[in-house]
Amino acid sequence: MELPVGHRSSKGGVGLSASVGSGSCAMHRIGVVSAGGGSVGGTPFGRLLRALRLARRWTIEELAEASGVSVRAIGDMERGRSLRPQRGTVTALAQGLELDEAAHSELLEALRGRPAAKPSVSPASPYTLPRGVRDFVGRHAELAALRTLVQQSVTESRTENEAVRSPAPVAVLFGPPGSGKTTLAVRLAEESAPSFPDGAFLIDMRGLDVQPLSADQAVLRLLGAWGVADAELGRQSAEERLARYHATAATLRAVVVLDNVGSEAQVRPLLPREGGLLLVVTSRRTLAGLEGVHRVELGALTREDSASLLRAVVGADRTDAEPAAVLAVTELCGHLPLALRVAANWAATRTNWSLQRLADRLTDEERRLDALSAGDLRVNTAFALSYSRLASGTARMFRLLSLLPGTDFGVPSAAVLADTSLPAAEDLLEELLDAGLLTASRGDRYRFHDLLRLYAGARHRTEDGDEASVAAKARLRAWLLDTAVLAGRWYEPDHGAPPPAPGRLVALDDREQAMRWMKTESDNWLAAFREAVEAGEHAKVIEVADATIWFSDHWASWGHWIEVYERSAEAAAALGDPVREATHRNNLAGAYWVGERRHDKAVDEARHALAIAEKCGDVTQQAWAHHHLGGLHALVDDLPPAADHYQHAKELFAQADEVNGYLAASNMTIRVAEKAGRPRQAVAAYDEVMDLLAASEYRDRIPPNVRDITITFATFYVSFAHLNQGRWQEAVDALRLARGQLETQGWHERAGTAHLHMAHALVHLGQLAEAETEYRAVLTMADLVPSAMLDDAHAALDALAAGTPSPPTHFV
Repeated sequence: MELPVGHRSSKGGVGLSASVGSGSCAMHRIGVVSAGGGSVGGTPFGRLLRALRLARRWTIEELAEASGVSVRAIGDMERGRSLRPQRGTVTALAQGLELDEAAHSELLEALRGRPAAKPSVSPASPYTLPRGVRDFVGRHAELAALRTLVQQSVTESRTENEAVRSPAPVAVLFGPPGSGKTTLAVRLAEESAPSFPDGAFLIDMRGLDVQPLSADQAVLRLLGAWGVADAELGRQSAEERLARYHATAATLRAVVVLDNVGSEAQVRPLLPREGGLLLVVTSRRTLAGLEGVHRVELGALTREDSASLLRAVVGADRTDAEPAAVLAVTELCGHLPLALRVAANWAATRTNWSLQRLADRLTDEERRLDALSAGDLRVNTAFALSYSRLASGTARMFRLLSLLPGTDFGVPSAAVLADTSLPAAEDLLEELLDAGLLTASRGDRYRFHDLLRLYAGARHRTEDGDEASVAAKARLRAWLLDTAVLAGRWYEPDHGAPPPAPGRLVALDDREQAMRWMKTESDNWLAAFREAVEAGEHAKVIEVADATIWFSDHWASWGHWIEVYERSAEAAAALGDPVREATHRNNLAGAYWVGERRHDKAVDEARHALAIAEKCGDVTQQAWAHHHLGGLHALVDDLPPAADHYQHAKELFAQADEVNGYLAASNMTIRVAEKAGRPRQAVAAYDEVMDLLAASEYRDRIPPNVRDITITFATFYVSFAHLNQGRWQEAVDALRLARGQLETQGWHERAGTAHLHMAHALVHLGQLAEAETEYRAVLTMADLVPSAMLDDAHAALDALAAGTPSPPTHFV
C-alpha cells in the first residue's frame, strides 16, 4: 500500500480548533496572530502553547502543577528560549491541558517546524554498532574485567611470534533480561574504538526466536560487513565461508558483538582462533558449553549504581534533594537498569514533580497490576507507569510496534502500522524514545528491548483486540511485500525504476537504494512473505518470488532463496498453474546450488521442472530446465550429458524464439566444448554468440545488462580455447576485455584467473614487464581469491626475477 505523506488520522475527541471554540484555529481565535500576519515574539510552538494555556484561563503555575513540567521550562518554551523541547515534555503538557489526540498532534506539528519528511533511505550497513546510551553509569568491576580483555586482544594482535600467541579473547556477558548486557557490550565497544581501527559490529543472533540466526548466517553477515563480495560468498560452501571468516578475522583489529545468543551452537564455530578480533557474546544463559571464554555475570545494579543511574537521567539536584525517594524508586524497579531507565525518563520530563510522587505512582502501579508479566521478571511497574502517561496516539503506536517481526525498524514501517504520515510517525517514535520505551538503533532506526516488546504485545492483545491486530498486520504485510516487489524489479532488464509516486514512504530512486532497503528490511519482508504463505495469499507469494529472481543474483549469499522458491512453487501448484510451478522449480534448482551447493537437490528440482513443463507443453521452461541440468552436469565434469542438455536447451529456446535464453545456453556451450577438448567447436560457438549480439533484429530484444554479461563470459570462456591452442595474442585480447567487467560485477575469483592467465600468455609473447604487472594485480586481490592462485602469482614473479619464467601451456 502507499500512504500519502500528508495524511493524518484524527480519531475521537475534539480537534485543536474546537478545543478553544469552534470554527477557527486557536491562535487566530485568541488573537495571538493578527489578521495582517504579524505575530508576537517566540516560536510557533511557544505561541500555540501560550494560546492553549490562556484558553483554559490558567497561569503558568497551574499548568506546571497539572503537567509536571516546571514553571521555568514552560516560560522558556512560551518565550521561544527552549527551541526544541523533548516530545515527552510535550506529551506531559498535552496531558496537563487535557488535549485530545488531534490537538496533541497539532501541538507536535508546531514543535516540528520543518517540511514534511522525505521518503526514508535505509543506511548502507545494517551491522555496524548501534548508538550507545549517553548516561551510562556503574558496572565498574565488570568493565574493569572487560578492559583487561581489550588490552589482551591488543597485545596479542601485536605479537609476531606465532609460537607464543594464544587464541583471541572472547567475553560472555550473561544475566537476566533487563540487566543491561547489550548496553554494556556497546559501551565497551565504543570506549575501545581507538584500539580497534577496523570497526565494531553487532549481530542480533535472535536466540529467543523460533528460528534463531545460525552460525553460517552470522558468518555471511559479518563477511559482507567486512567487504567480501556477495558473488564470492554465493559461490562458497558453508565450510568455505567459515574458513574465510577465520582467515579474515585473523587479520582484523575489530570488535564483534554477538547479541542475544540462545545456545552454544550458535557461536561455537565463530570463536576466533587468533588475531586482534575481540568477540563479545551476550546471553541470558551462561553458555557453559563454551570453553576458554571469559564470563562476566550481570545481575541487578548495586544500590549506589541504581541511584547514580537515576541521578544521570533525572538530574543531581532533584535526586540529592530526596534520597529516601531515590531509594524507594530503585527498590520498586528491582535495581534493574531497564526498569530504572524507563522510570527515570518518566520523571525527567516532569521537572515540577517530586521524586516521591514517582515513588508513589510506582507503588500504586504495583498494587494495581494483575498477573500480566513481561518474561520472567516483574518489571511492569515502571513500564505501566510510563505507558499510562502516554498520549493515546503514542500508546497505540507502542502497542502496534509489538507486531513488527524484525529486530529493528524504521519510520516507514511504523507509519504503515499506525496508518499515519511519516512526520507524525516520527514524532510518536521520538516520544517513545524519550520515555525509554524504545531504543535508538543504527542510523534512523529503532528497536525494542524484548521485555518491552512482550509488554507492548500484552497491552495490544488486551486493548486492541484481534480485529485491529489482523488489520494492522495485513496493512504492514501488504506494504512490505509491495515495496519488496518494487525494489526487486529494479534489477529486472525491462523494469528498472518504479513509476513516480509522491506518497511513497521509501526512496527507490536507484539500484543502490533498492538494494539497501531489501537488505536492511530483509527480516521484516521475509516475515511478511511467510505470513502471506500461511494466509494462503498464493498470488502475492508468486509475485514476490517473480520480482526478486533477478535481484537474487546480486544477493546470492542471503540464505533464504531456497525457502522463497519452494514456497512460490507450492503456491503455483495450489493455484493449478503448471507453467508458474515449472518456472519456480527451475529457480529453486538454481537456489539449491548457489545457496547450499546441494547438487543432488538442484538436479532433482530441475528434473521436476522439466517433467512439469513437458506435461503442460511449455517450451520455454523445458529449455530452462535443460539449461540448468547442463550446468549441473558440467559442474561435476560430466561433459557429454552437459553438452546434450545445452543442445536441447538451444533448440527449445530457438523454438520459443527466446533469444536471451539461447545466448545463455550458447555461452555455456563454449565452456563445455573447451573443457571436453574441442577448442574449435568452442570458438565456433563464441562466433555464433557474437553474431547474434551484432544482429540488428535482436538489438532491441537483448537488454543492456544481458548483453554486457554475455560478452564478458563469452570472451572469458573462449580464452581457455585460445590458451590451450597456444594462440597467445588472441587469449590476451579476450582476457583484456573480460577482466575489468568480471571485477566490476564482483566475480573476483574469475577476475583473478583472467589476470593470472593473461600474465602467462604475455610471458609466452615475451612481454615480461606487462606480465609482471598482471601477476602483481593478482596479489592485490589477496582477500578475494583462493590462496593457491596467490601462490601461483608469487612463484611466477620469483621466476621472472630469476630470469627463468616457465608459464604453463595447459589451462583449466
